[in-house]
Amino acid sequence: MIYFDNASTTSVHPEVARVYGHLVSDLYGNPDSLHALGRRSGRLLEQARERIAASIGVQPQEILFTSGGSEANSLAVAGYALANRKRGRHIITTNVEHSSAAHAADWLGSQGFDVQRLPVNADGSVTAQQVRDAMRPDTLLVSIMHVNNETGAMNPLREIADVVHAHPTAVFHADLVQSFGKEDIPWESLDLGSVSAHKLHGLKGSGFLYKRKNLKLQPLLFGGQQEQGMRGGTENAPADIVLAKTVRLALESQAKDRERITELNRMLQKELGALPGVKIQSPETASPFILNVSFAQITSEVLMNALDARGICVSARSTCESRSSNESEVLKAMGRPVSETTHAIRLSFSGQNTLEEGERFIEETKEILNQYGLPL
Repeated sequence: MIYFDNASTTSVHPEVARVYGHLVSDLYGNPDSLHALGRRSGRLLEQARERIAASIGVQPQEILFTSGGSEANSLAVAGYALANRKRGRHIITTNVEHSSAAHAADWLGSQGFDVQRLPVNADGSVTAQQVRDAMRPDTLLVSIMHVNNETGAMNPLREIADVVHAHPTAVFHADLVQSFGKEDIPWESLDLGSVSAHKLHGLKGSGFLYKRKNLKLQPLLFGGQQEQGMRGGTENAPADIVLAKTVRLALESQAKDRERITELNRMLQKELGALPGVKIQSPETASPFILNVSFAQITSEVLMNALDARGICVSARSTCESRSSNESEVLKAMGRPVSETTHAIRLSFSGQNTLEEGERFIEETKEILNQYGLPL
């Protein structure tokens, strides 16, 4: 099997699986319990928090464990707006955010907040100047993803942060789910940042939200005082503890993986670009870990099914939106015609992918186009 759907989820690193198996069997104590097993679980949980914080250069109290990127995005967007509504009601985001951030913004709009969605440019990104032009005295929050999950288009976080921080009432949140462990992240420029473990060869149901110290959030999950009162409920200690190892392994291999995947991406673009009716939708400046391509002679669904029958896993859009429409809303927002928005697939890579897999993908795709593709 060839797995080119790593933006949806990744396989679990063997070392992460090994350690998790040990933890879930032996470290089942509630981290808030006062007995020895609970104290040990709580101690390892805090050590994991410290290691994650140290690896990205922030303080331990600025790391909040979550169930993944969607919860982190929801807590950042809705939690910050609700806790700080007296400072302003204006929220800036884009029209291509992940559904978790987009739906949180939708809900805030129903609660009286003024949500402004910046349109992306033809390359799928927004500029710092667009943000500057949209800022108002009552702007409370700017929430913009780092790397787009369909095209790999990258937004300039540092430049946007400089604009946001020139306004005393505003803070900046970035969805880092598709960039952490792959791209360099300017943590010093962020107020809030969301990360998911299962995009990093970690466990599903695990992630964290970076929250700058002294920033106030409204809890969205109620219960006890876990995670500084921000997330009620018994902590998933084994998953949160092994997240530290997931983060370390991802950061250690980042440079090597990026070099290998850049080579794979370039080869695929060259080979695919030479085929008739093929258009590379990802911009030249995109993250190499995501490649979006449209095929004039075959629809996304037909091509995906044909590749799947040959043991090749790809997708057409964000997995969270994959059943909602045959058209890519991201490509549509970039101004692409229907003939491209309904004919595109997304290839997404991890450090485990190889050039040989890319070469086989090209061979199989050519055969599929000859067999199923319409004449141009």
